[in-house]
Amino acid sequence: MILPKYSMGVGDRFAHQGKAQLKAFIKAKIAGVEIAPVWNKSNREHQIIHTMPGDVRKESDAAVKALGWKTPYFVDADHISLKNVDGFIDASDFFTLDVADFTGKSADDKSIKSFVEKHACRVGKLEIPGTGETFDITGEALEKIARKYLLAVQEAGKIYRKVESVKGKDNFVTEVSMDETDAPQTPVELFFILAAIADEKIPAQTIAPKFTGRFNKGVDYVGDISQFEKEFNQDLAVIAFAVKEFGLPENLKLSVHSGSDKFSIYAPIRKALAKHNAGLHIKTAGTTWLEEVIGLAQAGGEGLEIAKQIYVTALGRFDELCGPYATVIDIRKDRLPSADEVKKWNSAKFAETLRHDQSCANYNPNFRQLIHVGYKVAVEMGDRYYKALEEYEEIIGDNVSENVFDRHLKPVFF
Repeated sequence: MILPKYSMGVGDRFAHQGKAQLKAFIKAKIAGVEIAPVWNKSNREHQIIHTMPGDVRKESDAAVKALGWKTPYFVDADHISLKNVDGFIDASDFFTLDVADFTGKSADDKSIKSFVEKHACRVGKLEIPGTGETFDITGEALEKIARKYLLAVQEAGKIYRKVESVKGKDNFVTEVSMDETDAPQTPVELFFILAAIADEKIPAQTIAPKFTGRFNKGVDYVGDISQFEKEFNQDLAVIAFAVKEFGLPENLKLSVHSGSDKFSIYAPIRKALAKHNAGLHIKTAGTTWLEEVIGLAQAGGEGLEIAKQIYVTALGRFDELCGPYATVIDIRKDRLPSADEVKKWNSAKFAETLRHDQSCANYNPNFRQLIHVGYKVAVEMGDRYYKALEEYEEIIGDNVSENVFDRHLKPVFF
């Protein structure tokens, strides 16, 4: 199973926007760029929303059938581990192996010694075409990299082989995720991580490293854009070189996690893809949920009341809802509007405050991030929320499609 050159992860927490999302990919295809949709939903989201991985498969298959999509699409077991992979195997054909928890923990001495000996030929001057640098590799540096990353790759190998034992070889797409680590990987670290992945015989088609800067949920990139651009270009060069050196899949490509709404780095990404003739997988998950709330607000009436209640309740449960996402949000509580203030808003004010339009004076990234992590409130509304999604399907769907195509697919791939 081959992942196409371009692919984008789309999450749909409440499983009502599959067709609206797919319409954006159809629009992109008509405009001349084929991008494979990858529906993803994490184990944590399934637990909070009380859904199952099979629900994602049903939704994606139904959308594809309804709209006549004839090219590849996938269902991602998002950020799974050995502990929870079993529940995803039947429904998924894309597996994001999340081994960040094992990064920094050392493998056994025998494994480290074996890795260092196998790759000792790299000690000295290492030239990776396209990076613009020559790297000095010492035996000490090689061992340090092995101690930091080898155990994580070994864990990825265990998860991969567990999936392979059920689905069979070449019947699914594998991604190795190391984005939730303490620091960005250097080009040399990424090179030897890929060496370890090859040693483990993991046919990775995407690799998700950690980049410099902050990738907060649902808001723009925060950091040095020029440094990101340098890292991104070097990572593309490292991957191209590692594919040849280690016999990794020829379509191995970078994956950008928490990629939704990172508007300021889309142009550098697009430029780099063209320069290196490289592929890309980019994950944009939680923003569909935000577009649902925007659509509800625009609908007025019951929709607007639901949107207001979501915010007011989330504000009152700030610590509970933000805690699990503390490392990927940055909310200034003093810049959040009060509950009493929001209760007086009309549809336009609410929608403009939530929609990620940086040219709009009403846009508030703090408000947006709080609602982003507040989807548990909608879960607790039960049928009231789901009925509203059906009642206001058209206006919500328009927002979802516009967000996926105009704000994400178009600036990244066109």
